[in-house]
Amino acid sequence: MNALRSLGRASTYLRWIYLLIGAALVLAVLLVGSAVGALTHELRLPGPASVVILALLGVAPPLAIGLLPAVREVEGIAVSSLLGVKFEERPLGPARTWAQRRRTSAWLTLHLIAGGLVGILSTIVFGAGPVLLAAPLRSTGRHEFAPGLSYDVTGSWTDVWMPLVVVIALAALFLISSAVGALLAHLAPRILGPTASERIELLERRTATLAERNRLARELHDSVGHALSLVTIQAAAARRVLASDPEFAETALGAIETSARSALADLDHVLGLLRDDRRAGSATAPQATLDDLERLVEATRAGGITVTIDRSGALDQIPSAVSREAYRILQEGLTNAIRHAGHPDDKLTVAMQIRLDTSGLRLTVTNPVSGGTDNAGGGRGLAGIRERVAVLRGAVEAGRDDNDWRLTVSLPIAVTTKRTK
Repeated sequence: MNALRSLGRASTYLRWIYLLIGAALVLAVLLVGSAVGALTHELRLPGPASVVILALLGVAPPLAIGLLPAVREVEGIAVSSLLGVKFEERPLGPARTWAQRRRTSAWLTLHLIAGGLVGILSTIVFGAGPVLLAAPLRSTGRHEFAPGLSYDVTGSWTDVWMPLVVVIALAALFLISSAVGALLAHLAPRILGPTASERIELLERRTATLAERNRLARELHDSVGHALSLVTIQAAAARRVLASDPEFAETALGAIETSARSALADLDHVLGLLRDDRRAGSATAPQATLDDLERLVEATRAGGITVTIDRSGALDQIPSAVSREAYRILQEGLTNAIRHAGHPDDKLTVAMQIRLDTSGLRLTVTNPVSGGTDNAGGGRGLAGIRERVAVLRGAVEAGRDDNDWRLTVSLPIAVTTKRTK
């Protein structure tokens, strides 16, 4: 409880400091205004003209300064640090639009008005306070407080009203500063913060960023995860036949090198995108499609895994975007087959089927599983497949089928049939 009270007092002090900053800015404006007022007096300008000029000097500076883009950022830092306000956009950046600049000007004007009010009250309280506190200790009689102001010291208990006034004034200053600071803290997000349309724009940017990062995470999981699984099975195959079949071991080691290089290229591509790195090759690396499936299968076969592919339909009619996703789905299905195949010494056979007809594109990956193996949970691989398929409005089925594990994906694709003469 004491810590919370201490925090509340510290917050009030910081808000008071923020208001005094506004008072200092008001003082600077007043000094300039007094200099211009003296100049207009020397020039003997008409009274109305002098009033207009002084009024403009009082209003124009905060409005003009508030239009500077950096002022929003500076005020945002001060408001966050001293008023304790948390903005949706942290830290608050420079004003990018004219709407933000106008609202920054309005906020700066409000800051100066509130700061000027509290600054005047603070000057009065802290200027007159010490005098009134020491008044009962002075000699009896009339004393001049300021030109035209005086007070009487009677030397009796009635003089206690003067210190009492100082205590009341300090309490009132504390309450007024707290109230004005709380009001500014309440208004700051609504004036300095983003508008409803800017919030929507900010939310859309964040959503797009999260969606892009999620897509890149799937790419990294599918490509590098498959390469590591493939390297594991190839290394096990090479170790198994290193003495009996050196030629096959050499082929497996070559496939490991190829898989590792491919994984490094994919990793560099994805990390380049995450860094928003626009160097050559980082953002424009080509994505694999079904046309590259044979290369993936050959690398898998080099590890001693038997992979069969059954193709049917006019696969050249598949759109590029769907072809890329289909490649990644088959790659992840192959990765899961390798990962859940059981002991590395076991022979593994994976059957792939790609069929395109009027009902759409159907992808099937089937592999045998041991009795204790069950990847129904799916891990991140199956979750990534479901995410890809959901974007394409397709369907996923995965589960045990007797002694096999079967992954089936259906993607709706409009196929144009050629007419025969």
